[in-house]
Amino acid sequence: MAGGTTSDAGGFAAARRKNLAGQSGWAGLVHNRKVFAIAVFASLGGLLYGMCKEQAAVHSQFTIALYVTSATFLRLQSGSVLRMKSFEHRMKDAVDDVNKKGWLVAILELGAWAGVLMTGYLADKLSRKYTIVLAVVVFCIGVVVQTAASAADSIYGGRFVTGLGVGSLSMAVPLYNAEIAPPEVRGSLVALQQLAITFGIMISFWIDFGTNYIGGTGDGQHEAAWRIPLALQLVPAVILGVGILFMPFSPRWLVNQGRDDEALQVLSSARGLSPDSEIVQIEFLEIRAQYLFEKETAELKYPQYQDGSFSSNFLLGFHDYVSLLRERTLLYRVAVGSLTMFFQQWTGINAILYYAPSIFGSLGLNSNAISLLATGVVGIVMFIATIPAVIWIDKSGRRPVLISGAFLMALCHFLVAILTGLFRHSWETHPAAGWVACVFVWIFAIGFGYSWGPCAWILVAEIWPLSVRGKGISIAASSNWMNNFIVGQVTPTMLENLSFGTFIFFGAFSLMGGLFIWFFVPETKGLTLEEMDDIFGASKGLAVADQQRQDAIFRRLGLIKEPHGGSFDERSDEETKAEKK
Repeated sequence: MAGGTTSDAGGFAAARRKNLAGQSGWAGLVHNRKVFAIAVFASLGGLLYGMCKEQAAVHSQFTIALYVTSATFLRLQSGSVLRMKSFEHRMKDAVDDVNKKGWLVAILELGAWAGVLMTGYLADKLSRKYTIVLAVVVFCIGVVVQTAASAADSIYGGRFVTGLGVGSLSMAVPLYNAEIAPPEVRGSLVALQQLAITFGIMISFWIDFGTNYIGGTGDGQHEAAWRIPLALQLVPAVILGVGILFMPFSPRWLVNQGRDDEALQVLSSARGLSPDSEIVQIEFLEIRAQYLFEKETAELKYPQYQDGSFSSNFLLGFHDYVSLLRERTLLYRVAVGSLTMFFQQWTGINAILYYAPSIFGSLGLNSNAISLLATGVVGIVMFIATIPAVIWIDKSGRRPVLISGAFLMALCHFLVAILTGLFRHSWETHPAAGWVACVFVWIFAIGFGYSWGPCAWILVAEIWPLSVRGKGISIAASSNWMNNFIVGQVTPTMLENLSFGTFIFFGAFSLMGGLFIWFFVPETKGLTLEEMDDIFGASKGLAVADQQRQDAIFRRLGLIKEPHGGSFDERSDEETKAEKK
């Protein structure tokens, strides 16, 4: 069953914790310096994704270059590399074939989709931390294969393997950041991943722009022009893989493994407070209360799978996946997570990023250098636009940010469609119109950068109960990657056959995404991961026996205000003291 509710039982402790909690936004990040530093380091996974994305853009300039999603480096480099003469000569068979060119870009996303689905189990079994290490190893193998490639087959295989690592990181890093962060700054810390992605996209655009001149931009161009950008992805990967070994485990994962003392120490160290401080104790006991409720529920529902064997654990995991579809409150979260990621991709961000050079060329910026420079500006404005999300997302809330961003992106799509429809055959005589359309593409990137880029991942990372959090995020993230893959495949054909209709298409989906958030997604700002059950209706679906069992757990742990009016620290129940010890 889904995790418990904080209802009347936990209401006193939850209210007390909120009163003791610190500030949100930038002040909260400064106050929680240790957690902030850990999250910044973990978010190197987003930097890897952004760098890989950019590398795809180079290759697909001919189909219409890289698309913009949450991780930039991988995306940007594909698009820029595809445009390089030396890459064209080496991979001529793939570059000259329209269908194969699409696969050069999109196969990364297909690998990422597979990687995400596998990571749900690994994150629960190996820990969030060691899953990140494993993902980095897989990522590096794929990068080495691509860098040393002598034929297109090696690029295909290397990008698929790299995608496995990127997909795993795209799920494991937000999960890790969400579980180690205090509620008041959780959104800002998870948003750091998107900031790292946009930073990776930005620097990848400019790295590719610079290496494009190695040996000249013509037929004499040296192969180092595209091999160096690919190889540079190893630098942040190695730093992340080695450094994460010195980072703490997620306290929520530790509780799930029965390592309560370690979990309490991690919370204490991360918050910079004594293990005996009231706010650390409340947060720890809230996590433990949810774990105990879910554990006891599983024991009642599946007593045959409690022997701790591999087969029993596998079957319990399988039933967890099934429960995501069978239980109403969890199915609601699956719908919110999957559709949020669906709309994130169908805003057209990846179509813009992957195929930006071609798009700018179609808007009248015919010079290759000018179109690449215009593409580089996309990376800059999107990175800058993501910074406010990190600082203010926990003050403004998720819904206003997502809704305003969706409507802004829709408006930009529609205006670019109008300008393209009017002047697509006469850009040469109307250069001002081309630059206006270019500006609206930049504004679109700003709209995505502050809203759906970071906020979609924040929402998806925080809505799940502890017992199925890894599996829930893996399903939502797989929706992101599968739709990412589809967008990368169909965009070249859409741009060729629909022309300005492509922008109308993506604008309509951006508008629908905003309406979806408006009518169907609740606000999650400032809630603990354990309190999410209330807003997703878990309390309404709890049977009387479940509610009584949960209340008993809260009472054992001291999270219920006693009738005599005692405070959190004035419990007299011996069972409570023994449980806490």
